[in-house]
Amino acid sequence: MLRHTYASTMLEAGGSVVALARWLGHSSPAVTLGYYAPFMPEAGSKGRTALDGLLGRQGDEHASRNSPDSPEG
Repeated sequence: MLRHTYASTMLEAGGSVVALARWLGHSSPAVTLGYYAPFMPEAGSKGRTALDGLLGRQGDEHASRNSPDSPEG
């Protein structure tokens, strides 16, 4: 139970899946994601934010409607 709590808390906080997989002794990060992906609700939006920063944009007013994470998307 403590192991599961630690893993889910680390991913919710934005911890590295690769580092967590090593710590848990999983054969690959894919195994870790198979169990714990639901604990990473902001993963998609973090990627979009990073790309917006890279491209020098602060976001688009229509981006949230086209987002796969949005209810309309």
